[in-house]
Amino acid sequence: MQLNNNVTEFILLGLTQDPLRKKIVFVTFLLFYLGTLLGNFLIITTIKTSQTLGSPMYFFLFHLSLSDTCFSTSIAPRMIVDALLKNATISFSECIVQVFSFHFFGCLEIFILILMALDRYVAICKPLHYMTIMSRRVCGMLVAVAWVGSCVHSLAQIFLALSLPYCGPNVIDHYLCDLQPLLQLACANTYIINLLLVSNSGAICTVSFVILMFSYVVILYSLRNHSAEGRRKALSTCISHIIVVILTFGPCIFIYTRPATTFSMDKMITVFYTLGTPLLNPLIYTLRNAEVKSAMKKLWSKNSISDDR
Repeated sequence: MQLNNNVTEFILLGLTQDPLRKKIVFVTFLLFYLGTLLGNFLIITTIKTSQTLGSPMYFFLFHLSLSDTCFSTSIAPRMIVDALLKNATISFSECIVQVFSFHFFGCLEIFILILMALDRYVAICKPLHYMTIMSRRVCGMLVAVAWVGSCVHSLAQIFLALSLPYCGPNVIDHYLCDLQPLLQLACANTYIINLLLVSNSGAICTVSFVILMFSYVVILYSLRNHSAEGRRKALSTCISHIIVVILTFGPCIFIYTRPATTFSMDKMITVFYTLGTPLLNPLIYTLRNAEVKSAMKKLWSKNSISDDR
């Protein structure tokens, strides 16, 4: 549904209009993006090729790295290229595609984090039934539900975006297309749309965060009955997950759970969760996980031996 739309393209102001700063943005975020691709591709390859990383936790980590890669790719390449242009524009249809992909992979990451928390809960609180409950078939179904749920969420965002009339202003004071910047360009009262945005994206972020933090509190409390070695290993894994949860949900809650107002820090906060978090996630999971580090070393040594031959 597209109403009274006279706008065919939008002008993206980006992070800055200063030529020197735009060059700094180009170099900085090109390195960020390449680091994101390298880190997540390394995790994906390691999990796929390693025989020791076959547990459900690594199955979900594989999908988390995949969603991080796609999430960053939905934003970073255009942002990097736009930093080289004097006037960056995006067509209306491209803008809608970016809104869909941005929300699809962002929501998928949230759902995968919930599945990872569920996996840790079953592993620590129901260890005797772990392989029965978290079977390969069940994990596959849970991931499929996450993909479908993300698609439903993103389609809701598209419906909201297309329901707005755009009949004049087309300058977006941002480096990406999202509903918050688009609301400011609509030539209509956006109060109801903003409420729907908060109840959709805002609710997903807030409710998911509360569920995740509560689940990790329960998990950490249950560790008191485990051995010292078991507590140490489980605590290391859970702390990694909690750090990722806070880094992911903090910025999202700030952006999507408030009225359609703009703050000067919004762009930098958006940069953090669109480019920073996907870059940090592989570092957090590899540096704090002995099994992943060991599997990566084996993969590296195997490739080195192959090269020598």
